[in-house]
Amino acid sequence: MASREIELRSTVAGFTAEGKLHTLSVWFILALRLMIGLAFFQSGLDKVLSGEFSASGYLQNAPPANGSPVADLFVAMGNTPWFVDFVDVAVPWGEVLIGLGLLFGAVTRLAAFFGAFMMLLFYLGNWDVAHGYINGDFAYMLVFLSVAAFGAGRILGLDRYIEQYEVGGKPLVERYPWTRYLLG
Repeated sequence: MASREIELRSTVAGFTAEGKLHTLSVWFILALRLMIGLAFFQSGLDKVLSGEFSASGYLQNAPPANGSPVADLFVAMGNTPWFVDFVDVAVPWGEVLIGLGLLFGAVTRLAAFFGAFMMLLFYLGNWDVAHGYINGDFAYMLVFLSVAAFGAGRILGLDRYIEQYEVGGKPLVERYPWTRYLLG
């Protein structure tokens, strides 16, 4: 088994970060994708199968009770019937679809983006900074963002094949470069 280090370098807003990534890291990136995918799939499937998920009480009560800085926004969402109906479907099915996308490595960046967005909302709604600003919701958000940044769907995932699917004689990502933001 051969392994080596790969040089990484990125500059954002004038700041440069660089380092070396061991090739064995690919297995840990895969593990992150599968772990967060399974966690979301199971959570969503439990909600779907129980048929009892309702966000109304949570939106109206939990954020104000825990001192969330955006409690008023959550209460307003919880007092808007059409929005509660939307959330009651979007959360369980969103978790299932995000989980499946990550488990199969298909449309991984899009799935990870929505997973990170959901975790941001959960972070703000479950506001608990008694032990600091970093909690499980925040950590999960960073896992989703890492999965997206690493293009983890290319590691034993379907994105590797979707990107190479030929459209008009060219691989999909060459013909439609914007698809790189969804796949990987």
